[in-house]
Amino acid sequence: MEELVSLSVRVTPRSSRDEVVGWRDDLLLVRLRAAPVEGQANEALRRLVAKKLGVAVSDVGIAGGATSRTKRLRIRGLETEAVRARLGR
Repeated sequence: MEELVSLSVRVTPRSSRDEVVGWRDDLLLVRLRAAPVEGQANEALRRLVAKKLGVAVSDVGIAGGATSRTKRLRIRGLETEAVRARLGR
């Protein structure tokens, strides 16, 4: 069975650039240029995290909090340690 990694993310939309800011406890802090309208920020978050992890965008899904600034991502294809290492922890 393929492992799914769960990741909590706090998004700040309408920022000056797309970036992973760092960690606060077990919460990944991310800034996105996209506005939180019609799923634009969610899609930008999926693309940014996929790029940082070196996986396909389809391997990163929004598992919870689609309309909230705090979201739960599910990442397929990597182990927890690899996800945290690639995202700066």
